[in-house]
Amino acid sequence: METELVIPYSVNYRPIMAETTMIEIRHKETGELLWTGQGDSLAGANLRETVLEHADLRGVDLSGAQLQNSSLAGADLQGTRMENSILLGAHLHGAILREADLRGASLGNGTPSGAAVFVDCDLRDADLTGCDMRYVDMHRAEASRANLSNTDLRHGYLQETCLVDAIIESALLIDADLRQADLSRARLCNTHLNAAILVKAKLDGARLGGPGCPHATLNLANMRFASLVGTQLQGAVLRNVNLRSANLSGADFRGANLVGSILRDANVTDADF
Repeated sequence: METELVIPYSVNYRPIMAETTMIEIRHKETGELLWTGQGDSLAGANLRETVLEHADLRGVDLSGAQLQNSSLAGADLQGTRMENSILLGAHLHGAILREADLRGASLGNGTPSGAAVFVDCDLRDADLTGCDMRYVDMHRAEASRANLSNTDLRHGYLQETCLVDAIIESALLIDADLRQADLSRARLCNTHLNAAILVKAKLDGARLGGPGCPHATLNLANMRFASLVGTQLQGAVLRNVNLRSANLSGADFRGANLVGSILRDANVTDADF
């Protein structure tokens, strides 16, 4: 006859629960809990369609995070790592992204509905190198000293955007709307601005050509009433550009191609052709 082995209950047999680290995202002003999840980092996190308005995300690692169609309006993302993150359709109206690292981020996919919204954002000193920003709306954004080199900004909405001292080299701004944008002292070497709208834009002291600066291309651009005081355009290609009533005083056009361009009523005082 077999004897049943009975093991007495012991604390040693209680299941051991692993400690779980929780991440909390809170409102930057009220401290209200907006989102919570497991883990010790938000790198690569799935935050699609998440409402994180006015969130405190300063200095957080969001590299590779999925933020498609999320709402980050008014959020504080100063110094945040967001390289290679996906922000297609995300709303960041009024967000603070000063000194944020967005290198290689996907902010547009070639359709207006799939582009991120950066209206009224603070992007000062932000790094957006190599980003896909097609159709991105960043009008009235403050992006002085931002790095937008190698970005694809085709069909972008940059009306009244401040890009003073910005680095926008080897970028695509084809068909972009830059009306009344401030590009003073910006570096636009090797950048393509074909058919861009630059009506009343300010490019005083900007570099679009010259020694150490491969020339920019602005064919068919509309630059009526634009200000290009002291702008360096040596070797730049400006075929069929509308420069009517533009202020070109002191601009350097040596070696530039202006075939078919309109300079009626333009101020060419001290300009070098």
